[in-house]
Amino acid sequence: MPTKNHTLAEETPLDRFKHALTGASRAIAREAEVEVAWSADTPSSNGKNFRVPLPGRNLPPEQVAEARGFADSFALKLRHHNAALHSRNAPPEAVARACYDAIEQVRYEALGANSYGGIRTNLDAALDLRLMSDPIARAQSQDDVPLQTALALMLREKLTGEAVPSRARAGVDLVRSFIEGKAGGDLEALAASLDDQRAFQALSLDLLEHLDLTQPADAPDEGDNEEGEDEDGQDEQDEGDQEEGGGDPQATEMAAEMSDGEADGESDSEMSSDEEMSEGEPGDEGEEGMMPVRPNRPWTDIPEGFDYRAYTTRYDEEVPASDLCDAEELDRLRAYLDSQLTGLQGIVTRLANRLQRRLMAQQNRSWDFDLEEGYLDPARLARVIITPGTLLTYKTERDIDFKDTVVTLLIDNSGSMRGRPISIAAISADILARTLERCGVKTEILGFTTRAWKGGQSREQWLADGKPTQPGRLNDLRHIVYKQGDEPWRRARRNLGLMMREGLLKENIDGEALLWAHNRLIARREERRILLVISDGAPVDDSTLSVNSAGYLESHLRKVIEWIETRSPVQLVAIGIGHDVTRYYRRAVTIMDVEQLGGTIIEQLAELFEDERGR
Repeated sequence: MPTKNHTLAEETPLDRFKHALTGASRAIAREAEVEVAWSADTPSSNGKNFRVPLPGRNLPPEQVAEARGFADSFALKLRHHNAALHSRNAPPEAVARACYDAIEQVRYEALGANSYGGIRTNLDAALDLRLMSDPIARAQSQDDVPLQTALALMLREKLTGEAVPSRARAGVDLVRSFIEGKAGGDLEALAASLDDQRAFQALSLDLLEHLDLTQPADAPDEGDNEEGEDEDGQDEQDEGDQEEGGGDPQATEMAAEMSDGEADGESDSEMSSDEEMSEGEPGDEGEEGMMPVRPNRPWTDIPEGFDYRAYTTRYDEEVPASDLCDAEELDRLRAYLDSQLTGLQGIVTRLANRLQRRLMAQQNRSWDFDLEEGYLDPARLARVIITPGTLLTYKTERDIDFKDTVVTLLIDNSGSMRGRPISIAAISADILARTLERCGVKTEILGFTTRAWKGGQSREQWLADGKPTQPGRLNDLRHIVYKQGDEPWRRARRNLGLMMREGLLKENIDGEALLWAHNRLIARREERRILLVISDGAPVDDSTLSVNSAGYLESHLRKVIEWIETRSPVQLVAIGIGHDVTRYYRRAVTIMDVEQLGGTIIEQLAELFEDERGR
């Protein structure tokens, strides 16, 4: 008995809430093996494992309702959603897929909301939390409204009778007439098939077709003929570029160049998930090139006198983007990124072609003549006929140093990048990888942040050790690999969507991230290595700065930059977003408008290549 009382005394109200939430989730899902865990990241579910927001210790009612709402949603999905059926008929188009997923979520949540008032209240709280970070809450025009969100909210209104939340009402009103004009009847029909996922799914696909987000069901199946798919996709791309360019001859020229640069049949138009997976199966490029290999050439070791240390590196992680969330969520995040990209398609085409045109101009074939071996030089045959004693001459093509290059894009994944800056950074990385791949230049995309706010397990260990003075870095690093240098863009493109994950962006320790990216470059076999850093200011980690000198992280960053710029073969370039980074980097540019980022990246890289050519 004393033991039991002792156990109950140690159990906090938060622990008891978690037990109750787990029990309720199991009851709703009708699944005894459901487990609920707390998460500081975006709430998610993976089978029977739920991760929901962590409420405060005093259990504020609004935070409790949010946790319950996400748990209820995941439980309803487990009970009423057939994932195999859902995936089987999912549309390949990115925006259509996002709408398709959102509509299905409304369906199974409506089944719970219509049956239980408590579940309805909880789901409303979770929805309100999601809308806080959704672009629809800040939309000023029709183009700013994410169609999947607006469509889901309007369908929720039909299925449950719940009005659109005030936070999103203005955004929904911007597209309401458009949706109702094209698919108003579909919304009404969906309400009658709420209990039947198969019938609901068929009606959903009809709705997406009426909104011109998918092709008609009787249209030719592009997946049946790979060659036909390439040709059709190329034609569509050419037409789309011409339309976006209007009567602008420059736009037409760029579209033509894009076609020339993609003679291999890969179109710039968005590929379906099925296409990406089939084209990017492991082994198509060979696994031997996926990991960096240190060449047999010396390089300058990092000096020991940096006066910087980490209290512990035990909890640091270097992780592929695909390991940080499940495949379904990654698809959803990529679809969201694609929806942001939709309005920028014309800009994307122009930027990509501008860089491709400038880089390919440096790859004009050049030859060495009058050699004793190589290709026979037909232009010199006349000399042999006129002077029979003259030997045949040969020519060889010069090596193109340009192609022996690798570019690493290192992106600041800190909380201050949240919103438009990180979206533009992800889009720019996408453009850069695609374009450089066409030009024969390898590209690696990396991100850096921390695993927790204000210190993680490192700080907990420091506290347990009695708070020794000057502990050094007191947070757990999270270094993310979005795309490896030898990885094809088509295989890695989905990973870039991870930057859209709300809970990913935390604090930034730039100096160690810079060394990490630098060391990966040094291990590459290419002779020329370029490191391009995108950041929005100085390194910040509250936990570290609270127990060390005020300039601890900044001083380390300056020393790392100076060492790379003066001693390393890696070429370092930085782009600052909204903050001056020229005080750190010798070669840097600061932009005040994130819309300039894509063009600035293009210009910086083009200048680097041109400088190298002029040496």
